[in-house]
Amino acid sequence: MKETYTPASIEPAAQQYWTDNKSFQVTEDTTKEKYYCLSMFPYPSGKLHMGHVRNYTIGDVVTRYQRMLGKNVLQPMGWDAFGLPAEGAAIKNKMAPAKWTYANIDYMKNQLQQLGFGYDWGRELATCKPEYYKWEQWLFTELFKKGLVYRKNSVVNWDPVDQTVLANEQVIDGRGWRSGALVERREIPQWFVKITDYADELLEELDRMEEWPEQVRTMQRNWIGRSEGVQMEFGIEDSNETVTIYTTRPDTLMGVTYMAVAAEHPLALKAAENNPELHTFIDECRQGSTSEADIELMEKKGHRLGINALHPITGEPVPIFAANFVLMGYGTGAVMAVPGHDQRDWEFAHRYDIPIKQVILSPDGSDCAIDKAAYTEKGVLTNSGIFDELSSADAFEAIAQHLESAGKGEKRVNFRLRDWGVSRQRYWGAPIPMIHCDRCGIVPVPKEQLPVILPEDIAFDATGGSPIKKMPEWYQTPCPECGGDAERETDTFDTFMESSWYFARYTCPDADDQMLDQRARYWLPVDHYIGGIEHAILHLLYARFYNKLMRDAGLIDNSEPFTKLLTQGMVVAETYYRSESDGGKSWYNPADVETVQDEKGRVVSAKLIADGNSVEIGGIEKMSKSKNNGVDPQSLVDKFGADTVRLYTMFTSPPEQSLEWSDDGVEGANRFLKRLWALAYKKHTIIATTDGTLNNLNAEQRTARLEIHTALKQACFDYDRQQFNTVVSAAMKIVNTLYKLGDEPNDAALLREGMSIVLRLLGPIAPHMTHELWRTLGLGDEILNSTWPQADESALIQDSIQYVIQVNGKVRAKIEVPADADKAAIEQAAQDDPNAQKFIGDAQIRKIIVVPNKLVNIVAK
Repeated sequence: MKETYTPASIEPAAQQYWTDNKSFQVTEDTTKEKYYCLSMFPYPSGKLHMGHVRNYTIGDVVTRYQRMLGKNVLQPMGWDAFGLPAEGAAIKNKMAPAKWTYANIDYMKNQLQQLGFGYDWGRELATCKPEYYKWEQWLFTELFKKGLVYRKNSVVNWDPVDQTVLANEQVIDGRGWRSGALVERREIPQWFVKITDYADELLEELDRMEEWPEQVRTMQRNWIGRSEGVQMEFGIEDSNETVTIYTTRPDTLMGVTYMAVAAEHPLALKAAENNPELHTFIDECRQGSTSEADIELMEKKGHRLGINALHPITGEPVPIFAANFVLMGYGTGAVMAVPGHDQRDWEFAHRYDIPIKQVILSPDGSDCAIDKAAYTEKGVLTNSGIFDELSSADAFEAIAQHLESAGKGEKRVNFRLRDWGVSRQRYWGAPIPMIHCDRCGIVPVPKEQLPVILPEDIAFDATGGSPIKKMPEWYQTPCPECGGDAERETDTFDTFMESSWYFARYTCPDADDQMLDQRARYWLPVDHYIGGIEHAILHLLYARFYNKLMRDAGLIDNSEPFTKLLTQGMVVAETYYRSESDGGKSWYNPADVETVQDEKGRVVSAKLIADGNSVEIGGIEKMSKSKNNGVDPQSLVDKFGADTVRLYTMFTSPPEQSLEWSDDGVEGANRFLKRLWALAYKKHTIIATTDGTLNNLNAEQRTARLEIHTALKQACFDYDRQQFNTVVSAAMKIVNTLYKLGDEPNDAALLREGMSIVLRLLGPIAPHMTHELWRTLGLGDEILNSTWPQADESALIQDSIQYVIQVNGKVRAKIEVPADADKAAIEQAAQDDPNAQKFIGDAQIRKIIVVPNKLVNIVAK
């Protein structure tokens, strides 16, 4: 055994052993309880960041622990490989996205292997591979046949330079994130999947998902947004037309003083034909974002259409405005405006001098002051004719019934959730498997012609847009039904499609004749899913939806994909910057900054090492490229070894909390591993040669064994609740105890037992060192296959208990009393202690408080 801890040689040797012995390859085994642990797979951006390392270390620790409990454990890994960033990199580096992506996969896979993650690499998948996306293409065609897929015009963010639809987050200050072009709101044909057909089920099952964080379930409930309201028709003056609106506040109907419609609403477009000013306004609206969040913050603007709606109860004319805060893709594209009781409507009414009518009074009769702001609470109706003095709840029912009897409305349950638009006009994505034929219409690609393969050897030209839209040799194809000339769909899938079912494909990645086979029924659902809170809404919602689609296609049995969800905290670090003359900021990496800290370790000043001049302290932020406060995991592995990095990320904070980065903390983790190695080196001969028999332990040895098994019991509890930071603390306590032992036979046996325990506790966290020491100390062939240690209850029986003695609240002494001593004996022993007597002096003892197994407080005055 080497005297010095050298991870540079230990870790590659352990990794090679696992590879040679196929340690992490797993098959279905009905004799064991299965455990499927999955961390969200990465986008192959080029290199791992500390967020990846923390996420995957948590998953690996859970996986190894469950394996040592005797379960049949699956932990796969793959790559979320499609997406717009690859196109940006391809244009920048003049390299095809496929080549760039595969090179990054190779590099990042090597990084994952260096960190010792126990993945079944035989199940590796990349979503850009045809053998993977073939099956989502197949399912899409099946959904089309069932009526769950449709195509319609939809308003999108359109980049006129890159010739593509942009997600809301890709629009920055009204311009495309890459081209800088002014983004247009354009109506184009898009493919949709009917997630709204599953809205009720998606919502209802959240109540049964008890092992998901409540925060995530709340976010999903809000996103689905179930509401009960009334859908009603407003007539159009001097016309047979009507306009439909939906409201959750029919009790405010009598307070409508105008109506607002989207700029793309047919009424607005028709009115603009003879109104140049309105036409200009509509064009301006088309430059705006389609994001609801952006619309909430933007200045509310509108333009009269020059026509009126007719109130469905009073028949009074109500002016109609085109408004920039109404989107055609949300609801009916029209809203009734009640400025007295909706703040947005109130602000708009003030801007355009529209009357504001109060129709709701506060229940307690207090002044609502609608001249200063809208009153948005529910209350009692006023100025509402036959509905006056009804409560909002009663008015809801009465107005709904009135409209229904008049044939002008009905109660309806609506959802904020909209059908999933899956079309993307970019190139690097899975082709949508549909064919457009002039004779037959839209025809799905037959199963035997799947996959529709995306050509990978392409080049982008200066005109922008997707290359496949300029490749007639690719998109021209015979119609599967009539054999005539037809064209393939040139849009590609939203990459959420690939990430919504990868968890299922891991169970049978080599199934070549069907999407999933019987192995999926063995492994699913995923027992433990781990990933960032930023994926709490869309990814998880789409994955839940996709799981139900696969269930209803007869591929799996489970309704929900993930039984337990852990959303790990972010990795955060200090930020430093200097303000520039143009108002911008230059950010400096913490490694390039020298800091001064106060007595509590807080940074109070900093300077750049390169020039010695001061920099501003930006506070603690999530590690990111934009703030230049990231730490390169590879440099840490090269310097300290993977086990140090893993141990540090687990020890610093519980998984669900943010991890505040500390270089000193990394070095501390490394010192502990060196200390453990030094102990093993010093005692390895004794440990390896003892038979481990414990006979007639003396008091000190019994105390040592009590400390070891007390720490073990706590660690086992903490493993189950995934508080790995306290597991590491328990291991440190055991190592401290082992350092106190000598060389006589019972000490040697205790060393062997204690080292066997601490190595297994640390095995999931620091797998390389523990693999090496387990074998070197003669504890077994493979720690990975050892059984999980259990505390010996007989070792936890205490002969005596130590009490802290306080006199008037201040610690003055410690005593040992028999474990079975009663309260009176404990009190007497505390009073008799010489140190306690010294501080009691001549004072009279007023009260003695005994906290069982902890302390005695003597109150003397």
